[in-house]
Amino acid sequence: MMNFTQLVLASHNAGKLKELQAMLGESVQLRSIGEFSTVEPDETGLSFVENAILKARNAARISGLPSLADDSGLAVDFLGGAPGIYSARYADGQGDAANNAKLLDAMKDVPDAERGAQFVCVLALVRHADDPLPILCEGLWHGRILRAASGAHGFGYDPLFWVPSRDCSSAELSPSEKNLISHRARAMDLLRQRLGLI
Repeated sequence: MMNFTQLVLASHNAGKLKELQAMLGESVQLRSIGEFSTVEPDETGLSFVENAILKARNAARISGLPSLADDSGLAVDFLGGAPGIYSARYADGQGDAANNAKLLDAMKDVPDAERGAQFVCVLALVRHADDPLPILCEGLWHGRILRAASGAHGFGYDPLFWVPSRDCSSAELSPSEKNLISHRARAMDLLRQRLGLI
């Protein structure tokens, strides 16, 4: 069991900070890398794992504190796992609406039986920048791609991601319900076990 009273989250995303803090609980304070730097590292890895480790090491180097990074995205079966690690910038960095429009266009002629997808989350925790043994936790959330956006909650591809177990889109789930079953929730459950918080 490792004791951390605070971790630096390698993200400037306030929504992600809030979501992960809620999942982590009150015994560990999550601080934004934005307190220390406004510079984002280049995500040069070719996988979620590589990018999560890269971001965690960068945050630890800048802050001098143990750091947690999340690399996540959507992997669509029909598209060979795309947009994958490029999920956030699938439509050349033009934002969620453009990303969703591009995905709908790419999937427009794909039959329902071949619209399977999963949200992927890899959490990487490093004790220091040169930690030779990062803690890695992966969460997968299986669903399929809808033919049109549905729901007003969440962000990213949530309006296009059908959740079979709830018979609705991810964007139709309340934030608290999503935080119980999402890819990020699954990865965080594993991390909490590793940290002895469960």
